[in-house]
Amino acid sequence: MFNIVKKGKTLSVAIIGILVMSTGLSFAGKKEQIEESGIRKESVEEETTVTPSHGEYLKSEPGKSKKIERSFENSPPLIPHDLTGMLPIAETGNMCLGCHMPDEAARSGATPIPKTHLMKLSGEDLRGKLDGERYNCMECHVPQVEIPAPIKNTFKSEFRDKKGKVHSNLSDILNEGVSAE
Repeated sequence: MFNIVKKGKTLSVAIIGILVMSTGLSFAGKKEQIEESGIRKESVEEETTVTPSHGEYLKSEPGKSKKIERSFENSPPLIPHDLTGMLPIAETGNMCLGCHMPDEAARSGATPIPKTHLMKLSGEDLRGKLDGERYNCMECHVPQVEIPAPIKNTFKSEFRDKKGKVHSNLSDILNEGVSAE
């Protein structure tokens, strides 16, 4: 119930009832099927026959793939290599760390895990250890897929500097504009 007080009198209005009634009246007796919605060409009423196009994941071996530029500053980089045999990722079993921890990445040429993954968001330095909340790499990082875009992408990314296309500066700007007062 929603109460409105006007000149000392209280009018009770059941907003949900009004919404249900007005919706019911406007669609009473109509069974209209929408065939298209946006870029989707299939009926939105029938889900059992619709299968999304997934494309093909890149099959490059780790170390032999081309780095993919970030979509925007500090966006999680895409995974440019095949993940066969590397999944599932678990807190006690994460094959990504074998190549991407900073010391190993320097030797192997892999993209190193950024400083932000080796610290708490509060700023606490974990002295080279991965933050326990960051073990599941695929919560943010996804493999690259070859698939045609359904519509032309006109997004133009902007970076503070050229290194931002392939490196994170999040640890440097994390508290930018935040006042401790």
